[in-house]
Amino acid sequence: MPLEKSVGAVIFKKEKEIEYLLLHYPSSVKSVKDYWDFPKGHIEKDEEELDTLKREVEEETGLKDIKIIEGFKELIRYFFKFQGKTILKTVVFYLAESQSKGIKISTEHIGYQWLPFEKALAKLNYENAKEILKKANNFLLFPKKI
Repeated sequence: MPLEKSVGAVIFKKEKEIEYLLLHYPSSVKSVKDYWDFPKGHIEKDEEELDTLKREVEEETGLKDIKIIEGFKELIRYFFKFQGKTILKTVVFYLAESQSKGIKISTEHIGYQWLPFEKALAKLNYENAKEILKKANNFLLFPKKI
């Protein structure tokens, strides 16, 4: 079975409240309907996860100032069909803070929104993305003391 690995980020910004960045993906051969999700992309040859993360975030959002938050790393796995093959996809998500709200989306997307937790949770289409957002929000609100 073909395997695919990507890296993504739950990007947030703190102002009056925490807001999360969601990207609007168009329908495609991988998804029959448009959907809302986090920035993410494939690991290129000889690339480390954090290099992929920074590259993909910059390519998809224009953000260059993200700060990766230590201690948060979540993994999801799912299957999808592409060109008649079932593919197992693994996506590693990191948590990243942005100082900028200015987004310049790539041609891969049709929109974006900065949203507070409840609205972001309602906007996300996939349950695994909702679980990642819940974990990220809890991580920010209830940091573990060592």
